[in-house]
Amino acid sequence: MTGLLTKTPASSPATLDADIRMKDILSTLPRDVFEKRPVKAWTTVIVDIALAAIGYVGIAVAPVYLLPLLWVFQGTVLTGWFVLGHDCGHRSFARRKWVNDLIGHFMFLPLLYPYHGWRIQHNYHHKHTNKLEVDNAWDPYRPEVYQNKSNLEKWIYQGVRGRFWWVGSIGHWAIQHFNWKPFSGKQREQVRFSALFVIVAALVGIPLLIATTGIWGFIKFWVMPWMVYHFWMSTFTLVHHTLPEIQFQPARSWHEASAQLCGTVHCNYPKWVEFLCHDINVHVPHHISTAIPWYNLRRAYQEIQTHWGEHTIDRDFSWSLMKEITDRCHLYDAQQCYRSFNDL
Repeated sequence: MTGLLTKTPASSPATLDADIRMKDILSTLPRDVFEKRPVKAWTTVIVDIALAAIGYVGIAVAPVYLLPLLWVFQGTVLTGWFVLGHDCGHRSFARRKWVNDLIGHFMFLPLLYPYHGWRIQHNYHHKHTNKLEVDNAWDPYRPEVYQNKSNLEKWIYQGVRGRFWWVGSIGHWAIQHFNWKPFSGKQREQVRFSALFVIVAALVGIPLLIATTGIWGFIKFWVMPWMVYHFWMSTFTLVHHTLPEIQFQPARSWHEASAQLCGTVHCNYPKWVEFLCHDINVHVPHHISTAIPWYNLRRAYQEIQTHWGEHTIDRDFSWSLMKEITDRCHLYDAQQCYRSFNDL
């Protein structure tokens, strides 16, 4: 746990040659990092179900003073469930699409997360990573855009780009993933199905949970683990692509290989977090190719460091890291990169 307290030095990646393409990076990875291992994948699902069951039993029988520890455990376990659903969304869990979609819906269900709405928009993030005003994951406002927002919008933006970053994913979940209107054709049908699936589950499950355990049961069994999950979801996604030295580029000058390799952060967390969350923090290879299953990410990253190590960014999770991000990475200027609200 000492890693939570240490200050992590900034490390700016070397500039990537403009002639480098994604295929050049992919060619340095061994073919076996793309291989799906069904036994490993399904064993992980079974283990995660068992861990969640242990967590819920613990919450049911533990004295009140132990509940915060159990909430942290359970919320982190459910983050691991999300990571497995995340692999399903990238079709890196199973060979058959319908299996991925089935397991994806199942793993997202305890969090009431619409699978297809998330899957489609998340793949859009991978296609446009760090593309200014196009990327849909923690894309920063330009100063002139921010200045034209209403006072309420500014207040909300200041909160989620500041000390309340950990609730950012809740807004994204509520606003983005239940709305099927922006989509068309098959995608609209898929997003609508997932949204209605979750809504029906909530309309049945939440009243049933309250009826059997009371309001306190609803809070301790669902709300608090759900909040811990969103802490990790917000933290992971913010840290993955946000540092003072990381650049966003407008569409006309965006360079895919540079964005995916140099604009993605490898962040080390306490080992128990990495174990329960299935190495989602080993994020650079995931942006080089979403076809790499979670259990091959570390092997892939070793190869990336061997061939492209000078272009990667490695940090340690700590309060000083989060303070650095939430103090400075507010607005984005094409010439100055990130700017603080205080610079306006």
